[in-house]
Amino acid sequence: MKYNLVTIKDIARELGISPSTVSRALKDHPDISPETKKAVNQLATKLNYQPNTVALNLRQSKTNTIGVIIPEIVHFFFSTIISGIEDVAYRAGYNVILAQSNESQAREVTDIKALFNSRVDGMLISVSRETTDFEHIESIIAKGVPIVFFDRVYNNPQLSKVIVDDFAGAKEATRHLIEQGCKRIAHIEGPPNLDISTQRLEGYKAALAEHGMEIDEDLITVCPSATIDEGKEVTKRLISIKKRPDAIFASNDPSAMGAMLAVKEMGFKIPNDIAIVGFSNWLFSALMEPPLTTVDQPGFEMGQEAAKLLIRQIEKKGKDKEETEIPPETKILKTRLIVRDSSVKPK
Repeated sequence: MKYNLVTIKDIARELGISPSTVSRALKDHPDISPETKKAVNQLATKLNYQPNTVALNLRQSKTNTIGVIIPEIVHFFFSTIISGIEDVAYRAGYNVILAQSNESQAREVTDIKALFNSRVDGMLISVSRETTDFEHIESIIAKGVPIVFFDRVYNNPQLSKVIVDDFAGAKEATRHLIEQGCKRIAHIEGPPNLDISTQRLEGYKAALAEHGMEIDEDLITVCPSATIDEGKEVTKRLISIKKRPDAIFASNDPSAMGAMLAVKEMGFKIPNDIAIVGFSNWLFSALMEPPLTTVDQPGFEMGQEAAKLLIRQIEKKGKDKEETEIPPETKILKTRLIVRDSSVKPK
């Protein structure tokens, strides 16, 4: 059976416009009117048009594929980021290859090598909580592969990144607890090698300082794995100190959920005895009893912005063969405090 492939020229002839206009309309180019884009896309769908990626790749020396490395696919925040990345990538004509480091630096090294050998045009990376040595990333940068970091970043000023304002989010969460009348607010710190953990710790301290409250190091504890079980164990230790906390701000929702379990097991009430706030707005945070107050991160938007940044870099590099350095960009997204019953003290 012979298949007749529909081309851009066929669509152009049918609509009475140029092939270049059809091409730009399919790529959602801003110079093309919404009416023309609509007509082109409707006809392309009707005729079952499929881009000839083999021909495109040969002509452009591109694979039209981007690689994405995330720490955990089961993490609700990262799954929303993936959705945002795919939303932008697919509309721009790029395929996505997804790799999961599973919070392992060794896996992260292997994933980067695999993506490079697959000839991806660029990579989007969020580093694992184990990653402390960035030689594998520097090696890829030296090979000229465009890279954009998101959420968990490698702090190289020459690299682009998309992050949320972790400092402001943590500060707002702590301020909320202070406004509820809490006097001894503990902080469960995330993996100390991650910049997001540092920023959230600093935001917590800044809120206390602004309200003239002492920073008690006994109330700050590290939760390196940032899991529910570990959050539960460190909270039991916090509650066992002579002057127990009356509130806990955790660096992420799993730690906060573990804290809630520990508080209940030790016979205290939430929020009457101990108020609790998390960070990330996990899918299950609203289903806890009581529902967990948390700081929401715009994961879908983060994925979109990271993909846009990377694709701009890839296409700029493709157009200007002489340009060896592309100016880095940093996009900072705002967080939003979602107040639920776990932190609202009874009047």
